[in-house]
Amino acid sequence: MVLSRFWLVIFISSIVFVVVSLFTGNSYTIDYTLNGKKDDPILLSEKYIHQVPAFIKDSIKKAPDQTMIINRDTLNADTTYVYKNKTVKIFSGVQKSDGLLPTCKSTLVDLILPLIAYLAFFCGLMELLIISGASERLAKVLSPVFVKVFPSIPKNHPSISYMTLNFAANFLGLDSAATPFGLKAMESLQEINPEKDKASDAQIMFMCLHASGLTLIATSIIGYRAAANATNPADVMLPCIITSFIGTIAAFLIVGIKQKINFKSASLVVSLMALIAAIVGLLMYVNHLDLIGKNYFTSNLSALILVVIIVATLILSFVKEKKFAEAKTTVFEAFVSGANNGVKTGVTIFPYVLGMLVAISLFRNSGLFEIISNWIAYAFSNMGVNKEITDALPVAMLRPFSSAGSRGFLIDSMNTFGADSLTGRLSSIFQCSAESTFYVIAVYFGSVNIKNTRYALGTMLLVDLICVITAIFVASWFF
Repeated sequence: MVLSRFWLVIFISSIVFVVVSLFTGNSYTIDYTLNGKKDDPILLSEKYIHQVPAFIKDSIKKAPDQTMIINRDTLNADTTYVYKNKTVKIFSGVQKSDGLLPTCKSTLVDLILPLIAYLAFFCGLMELLIISGASERLAKVLSPVFVKVFPSIPKNHPSISYMTLNFAANFLGLDSAATPFGLKAMESLQEINPEKDKASDAQIMFMCLHASGLTLIATSIIGYRAAANATNPADVMLPCIITSFIGTIAAFLIVGIKQKINFKSASLVVSLMALIAAIVGLLMYVNHLDLIGKNYFTSNLSALILVVIIVATLILSFVKEKKFAEAKTTVFEAFVSGANNGVKTGVTIFPYVLGMLVAISLFRNSGLFEIISNWIAYAFSNMGVNKEITDALPVAMLRPFSSAGSRGFLIDSMNTFGADSLTGRLSSIFQCSAESTFYVIAVYFGSVNIKNTRYALGTMLLVDLICVITAIFVASWFF
């Protein structure tokens, strides 16, 4: 309910801003807002040849291809005049993101279809783990800890194993595997949710821990930095781990206090200390590796673990083939059944994701996001904040809305300021230390048709803010 109203406000505000901009001549045309693609030239207006200034009319007819570019100062984009079919089209700058119609297409082709493929494959594997009894064993082992963190979940409940696999996949940077496991966890938690249209305490805790984005292997970030010719592409890995870990602890404490969890539980304290010790140990190990060793470790470990999980699942399934016979199915049929459920889940969440991304596209194309980010950067600069930090803020601001959008700002910041600058490194930490909050809420809560997310959105945005502040301090300390 709260999330729907938020997107409605964003959508209406952006439309109003577009209309006002059209009449004032300061923004894009409706044609480009609807149909334009990212990095296309922005069509400001179209006039008859006699309506343009005399010097432009005289020059454009003599210019090659009847196209003329006027270079303005560095604070503004070049203005391009194109004369064709008795009219002059005036372009300036490039479009920040895809318009509404290209967004609809890319949401299906570039996002939902690959996501459905991942869901089908990993939900098929999940079905094998369920029938073979592996998920039940995992739930029994972890129940003593999980019942403290999630008091409303019955002991040995299947959702425990799904959440564990989701957290593990996130930790190892296996995004393609994390989402199917997470959606399966939400479906399992929904079965014990007494109010089906309202998020339960367990679902909120799971969502906030998931969205805090604790990550060991920031493979994609290292890849972007390597492509930008960073001296040491993996030098942001430790700051990313520290920032995301603090975000995870903050999420656990904030939600735990709200849900009155017993933090003095011995099993909970021991587990938390063990997790901290493991992360510190990994930090120390990775910190002692040389450049080649770090790159090899980050690029191969997550892929190797994913292969091990897949192979181990298949071997276990064939070893426990009697259990499949007892369930009146086979290993292959069970996999197909699970994959079919994954496809249905992907179709269910498509409208939620589409609506969110269309609202974001209009928000960015309207110019409203750019104005807000400029105001914030101006306020920070007047407070004495380093300009290199304010230059990285657009990545932090867009990250909760759109992973692809913030990734574009990340690449642009590294190209503009350098991958080894504080701005480039801080942008990288912003990108990898938090989740796309609104996307995650739309996908996960949409998959189980929950309308009232209660305090989940506010908590996740607060954790995002904590991650931003932490990232600034950690980057300033490291670099």
